[in-house]
Amino acid sequence: MKEKERERNCSVLQVRMVEECVVPKPRGRTPVVCAVVFSSIAFALVWLLDSAIVRENSGLVVVALSLGATLHSLCLLSEEWLFHSQQRYGGSIQKMLSTCFNSATLAGLCVVILMLVVGGFQWTHEQRVMCVLTSTFYLLLKMLRVLGPAPVEISEVCESRQLNVAHGLAWSFYLGYLKLVIPELEEQVKKHSNQTGVILHTSRLHILLPLSAVAPAKIEEEDHKIRFHQNLPEIQLNRAGVRKRVYKHSIYKITDQEQKQYYCLLEYATPLLTLYQMSQDSTAVFSEHDRRQQVLLFHRTLSHILESSLECRNRYRLILIDDQQAANDPHYLSMEIIRHLEQQKHEIPMDMLEELPQPVFEQGVNFPHQEEPLSSLPSLMISQPHSLRSEPEENTDYTQNNHYNHNRYQ
Repeated sequence: MKEKERERNCSVLQVRMVEECVVPKPRGRTPVVCAVVFSSIAFALVWLLDSAIVRENSGLVVVALSLGATLHSLCLLSEEWLFHSQQRYGGSIQKMLSTCFNSATLAGLCVVILMLVVGGFQWTHEQRVMCVLTSTFYLLLKMLRVLGPAPVEISEVCESRQLNVAHGLAWSFYLGYLKLVIPELEEQVKKHSNQTGVILHTSRLHILLPLSAVAPAKIEEEDHKIRFHQNLPEIQLNRAGVRKRVYKHSIYKITDQEQKQYYCLLEYATPLLTLYQMSQDSTAVFSEHDRRQQVLLFHRTLSHILESSLECRNRYRLILIDDQQAANDPHYLSMEIIRHLEQQKHEIPMDMLEELPQPVFEQGVNFPHQEEPLSSLPSLMISQPHSLRSEPEENTDYTQNNHYNHNRYQ
């Protein structure tokens, strides 16, 4: 038993380590913290060297940079105003302004105006020239993309605002397919078991996510220890004008090294085919590196969506497949699936924990509350011997009955 428990814990740790090492986490605020630290150190050093220069030129630098950002937004506004006002904004000036001027730029402009008003425009000729030069060079460097966003910044914006291809595919996969069929799978599995006598290892839907986005039409082509068994009863739904649209799910039989057989619902995530075909089409400008990153984002997004869904929670399993390991081991896929199946054997879904019956104690003077813990073992109650011909009398032991009711829920 200890060896099996140790093997189960190792398999759980392996699954978690694979996902933690491969699936990217959301980016944090480390760049902001580093920027604040570096700026504080530089400002402190300059202040120690010559505090008078800092007091005289700090306002000048802030005004120049804010003015440069404002000029950059005005240049963007000119393009939108002249060529895209009707097609993109319907002639709305407010929409164009909100698109070209963000809140930070407007806040900086207000600070500039406030500083100029309070300071009384008491700048020397050299300071005015320096302000104009700084604003002009900032504008040129910004428009020439020298100060443009780095690729990691673009990636962070796309992930935080869910603008990637993977986000759209994950939501489409959930809303157009998983949300409709996963709640019905448990009933379909029961029907299949009653009709055929085949008991599945679990009623969860196992979704394969290969990092290469290659999803063969037949899973058994990847591993001969995986065999198609048969399909579940069809699910028919009226969807988008189609009457009784058919949804099917396939049962596969997986054999381990000890010839033990597992039956489960198994399929590839079909949106990955879109990512793979995009990487093969030159017009999509979608590299293999981009494809891999989008697969990982698809996994992370879909996992978050399904965990937040009351209809699908604890009724699915996402299995991330490393194609490099699969190429070196012909049975990697079957072993990975079996590892997930064995892990589920020892899991207790949260909804089952909520439905476990709780003991109800009798209250009153003659029925004291039992403080015995719920996990205590049932005790053996032995009554005193009585004569078979004794007179009838009332001898009900309510304490014993109460203890029996309590132990019944253990």
